[in-house]
Amino acid sequence: MENQKKCSLDEHKDIDAILYCSDCKIYMCNKCENYHSPWYKNHHLYQLNKEEDIFTGYCQEKNHPNKLEYYCKQHNQLCCANCIAKVNLKGDGQHKDCNIICIEDIKEEKKEILIDNIKYLEKIENILDESIKEFKEIIQQIEKEKDKLKLEI
Repeated sequence: MENQKKCSLDEHKDIDAILYCSDCKIYMCNKCENYHSPWYKNHHLYQLNKEEDIFTGYCQEKNHPNKLEYYCKQHNQLCCANCIAKVNLKGDGQHKDCNIICIEDIKEEKKEILIDNIKYLEKIENILDESIKEFKEIIQQIEKEKDKLKLEI
């Protein structure tokens, strides 16, 4: 996978990470996890899935082990503090000039949009049901006319 995170330890920087520790803010390969877990049993570890992009609540950008707390309206994307930082170091701050709002603020807006979309789709469903009913009636009428013509011939 192209976007696979690498282990945070310099000696293992070429090895794919399998876990993320939100307390230490590091990505770990299987070797590091063997040393970390016995010592830090109360830490919050998140399994990294290579096949799917799973929302873990943490930023997926390189060197951004922060919680996702913001939403970029221009890019329709969740962001962390590093994503919106005005300082542009090592790829950070790619959303520094965007219209950013807190995730909590966007929840209601997205919920309203979803409700409106559901209502719209229900309306279309009713229109399609009516159209299908009308087409079935037309087909029945055509069949009757066809049978009538056959008898006349």
